[in-house]
Amino acid sequence: MPRIFVLLVGFGASWILSVSLVSASGEPSAGARGMPGAVGTFEFQPSDWIEGTTSWWKDSDGVDPDVAGCHIGADEKGQANGRMFGEACLADGLLVESNPGAGVLHSHSNDVGHPDKFNCNVWCIAKGSVKGACVAAASPPCEQSAVCKCE
Repeated sequence: MPRIFVLLVGFGASWILSVSLVSASGEPSAGARGMPGAVGTFEFQPSDWIEGTTSWWKDSDGVDPDVAGCHIGADEKGQANGRMFGEACLADGLLVESNPGAGVLHSHSNDVGHPDKFNCNVWCIAKGSVKGACVAAASPPCEQSAVCKCE
């Protein structure tokens, strides 16, 4: 019984941590402001997070829920450094949409970005579709990304 309790407490703590990491912490970015389905930005640490550093990035697609994007790490001059992460679907079905614009070199203080979250159903209905959902999609050079798929 104690082992089950520890597992449940551990699961609950990690679920709370996960939810706190993806809750909206800001208004939609300039690129997403006014777009249907834009929920707001949140703090995001890449899986290879480097604490205390200012990192530099370029986004492949800008703020475009119809296109799977890849956030590509760079140096201050814009030369790729091998770091990257794709857009993603959150557990609640929202799309993580990187920003700012396509090809814009920008910094992440403390290696923490502020991507937008999109409700794909709202996005797709506003475009004239019946419904929409976040789905995994390819976006080389990233291994995996995501996109709003409208039906």
